Amino acid sequence: MTSVAEGFYKQGKIELLQPPPGLPEGHVRVIVIAEEPTKPPPCLLTFGKYPGDTSTLEDFKEAQWHGAKE
Repeated sequence: MTSVAEGFYKQGKIELLQPPPGLPEGHVRVIVIAEEPTKPPPCLLTFGKYPGDTSTLEDFKEAQWHGAKE
C-alpha cells in the first residue's frame, strides 16, 4: 500500500508532520520540493518620478489596464 505524508527536510533529516495513515513501517522514496523565493513587492510608477516629466494624471488613467474585452 502507498501513502503520502507531508514534512520538512532540513540539514539531512526528514521530519514528518503526521505519520502515514495505515502504514506502521515501510520503504520510502523522497521528493524534495524547493521553496519558491518570495517575489519582491511591485514597483509602481508614481506621478512626477522623473525630472522634467510632463505626464498628467489623465495619462496614468489611460495607461491603466481594465481587463480583457470579452
